[in-house]
Amino acid sequence: MNPQLSRRRFIKAVIASSVAAASSSGIHSALAQDRPRGAVERLISLNINGQTRRVDVSPQETLAHTLRYKLGLTGTKIGCNRGECGACTVIIDGVTNYSCSTLTHSVRTRAVQTVEGVQSADGSLHPVQQAFIDELSPQCGFCTPGQVMSAVALLQENPKPTRDEVRHAMAGNLCRCGAYDHYLNGVMRASGQNS
Repeated sequence: MNPQLSRRRFIKAVIASSVAAASSSGIHSALAQDRPRGAVERLISLNINGQTRRVDVSPQETLAHTLRYKLGLTGTKIGCNRGECGACTVIIDGVTNYSCSTLTHSVRTRAVQTVEGVQSADGSLHPVQQAFIDELSPQCGFCTPGQVMSAVALLQENPKPTRDEVRHAMAGNLCRCGAYDHYLNGVMRASGQNS
């Protein structure tokens, strides 16, 4: 006879299986040396905003997921989740990338910068962030972190871009509110060219 599964028994079973899984993690670590050839290491080190962060990452996990849900860096937004809107833009080794379409394992030896890493050590805003505020660039603000990262990368490569160069560099970032001119004005202001 099978006893009827109650809510209480179900919860106890879930807790018991969680405890069993947690206690077996030591065994998993000990056996990691015997990993078969070609297996992917899950506990990896990432260079995020100049700091080494250890994190458990599944082989198919995206950088956006790792940043937001495992490292707590929620400035990186997940908009379309298919590399089209730019809300998840980060800088990897000086180049902008959509983190929603970048596998975390592919950035293990590279320097990743998120929007949390652009402000100064004393907490003052990056010139791009301040210029966006001054130009009233953000409307709903959802796309703003990606816009900031694209602008920062542009100005690192080209400190005095033309307005057309800014427009081209920012083309990968969609703004639901249509505040494109405000963002363009902000980049021009951050570059010291208020026109």
